[in-house]
Amino acid sequence: MYQSLSLAVLTRERPNAELTFSRVKIPRNQVRFVQLSDDTRYVLLEDIVRANLELLFPDVEIVDTALFRVTRNAEVRRNEEVAEDLIEMIEEVIEERRFATAVRLEIERDAPEAVREILTRELDLDEREVFELDGPLDYRDFAELTELDRPDLKLPEWSPQPHPRLKRADDGMTVFDVISNDDVLVHHPYHSFEGTVQRFLEAAANDPDVLAIKAAIYRTASDSQIIESLLEAARNGKQVAVMVELKARFDEENNLEWAKKLEEEGIHVAYGTIGYKTHTKTSLVVRQEDDGVRLYSHVGTGNYHSETAKHYEDIGLLTVDRDVGQDLVKLFNYFTGHSMHRDYRKLLIAPGNMRERFVELIRAEAERARNGEDARIVAKMNRLEDPAIVRELYEASMAGVDIDLIVRDICRLRPGLEGISETIDVYSIVGRFLEHSRIFYFQAGGEDRYYTGSADWMTRNLDSRVEAITPIEAPRLQDRLETILETLLSDNQNRWVMRSDGSYERCRPDGDGSTTNVHETFMRKSLDDGQTDLRP
Repeated sequence: MYQSLSLAVLTRERPNAELTFSRVKIPRNQVRFVQLSDDTRYVLLEDIVRANLELLFPDVEIVDTALFRVTRNAEVRRNEEVAEDLIEMIEEVIEERRFATAVRLEIERDAPEAVREILTRELDLDEREVFELDGPLDYRDFAELTELDRPDLKLPEWSPQPHPRLKRADDGMTVFDVISNDDVLVHHPYHSFEGTVQRFLEAAANDPDVLAIKAAIYRTASDSQIIESLLEAARNGKQVAVMVELKARFDEENNLEWAKKLEEEGIHVAYGTIGYKTHTKTSLVVRQEDDGVRLYSHVGTGNYHSETAKHYEDIGLLTVDRDVGQDLVKLFNYFTGHSMHRDYRKLLIAPGNMRERFVELIRAEAERARNGEDARIVAKMNRLEDPAIVRELYEASMAGVDIDLIVRDICRLRPGLEGISETIDVYSIVGRFLEHSRIFYFQAGGEDRYYTGSADWMTRNLDSRVEAITPIEAPRLQDRLETILETLLSDNQNRWVMRSDGSYERCRPDGDGSTTNVHETFMRKSLDDGQTDLRP
């Protein structure tokens, strides 16, 4: 957790006197970019403070200064097994996080050695945890500059589009009719969150045939319409159960407030599971229909958060697949009853069957390659860190499996190592939208198995969090996922290639000047789809 920017000041009362160390906190409640009179230039607040230190330290000599910033450990841990009240425990964690262990010091390059020594000693850091940086510290506030009225320096505004299938719900069909006819794959921010996932839960809240709604909330907006729909459902007499993860880092306070509001309406709220964070992005609607009770499921890669859905690339499945629905029934029973199942019909659930199933899928591709068959794996995720999965991928590469990995952030695997990972390529996409979805493809001897859901290939996702991955089985939706993956792999504007030494090189347009930008491609496609009358 980043702390505020500070200025270290060394002063002395007279020549040759002992130096005194002081810390001046740069206030967070003031604008950091102070506009000058010509309207085109700005000065940083910390520079103003530094230039006027004699007002703060009169009658002493200001010897030297240095800007610094401290990062503290956000994971303030508690023994959940003996915590009598999880809410009280989380409130204590929020309070104590301000004084948690320092894990990193960022300091201006060429800072006085005396300042560096004092901060390192008093924060109990070693040299590996001290980073000297050029330029301004803390770039978060630079986002303020994007609010300037300079359209010539900005990308055109993007408005997420209606989903072409769900538009039919405006023509006499219900959202449930559309989903019953065929599974729906939503792709944010190209498809509107409000017109897809949010609309699904709003429809459920007001549909007289809906009996119950269950949802798992990890992060949501401060003015969440998703929460309002769940409250409305309870007011309409529906059974509502919500899993609110109180341990969602930096969202604890927001989630505490929502949990209290949900409970005030008589909604059954589960506050997390002992020993695990609940990271699934899942919801379940139980609806009475002419032929019996039907289960409508949503399994996604992104949070139920309307604001991040405008900037994060995510995928979600809306389906009436009974096996998926029954698996979610088991999962929500675990949230409210703490009875973890390990056997699921279709879903890959952590900490249940997910790790084992992914290992089986990778090993199956390796065995096909050893037998001289075509074998391919394409996996897209935020982070690849789990040592066991990395080892399996190395083994698959040595067997001859063609592997493409699209990893936005941390990647523990090294591609292109002779005799180890020669058939593995690793890419990272950095562009207009944050690539947040997880997609896993296994050629499976021509059966083409696709999966999507909340988990990365990280130890914490596979072993220490509750996660859900769903297969995508409808051929039309598989085609969509194939198009997404192949477009990502052909992007020559946002794609970076990892070298075997761990460094990255940016892809460049081909010699003929042709360009592929995955974000622009799917923005155009969503606009074109909106003009197309697709079948239900």
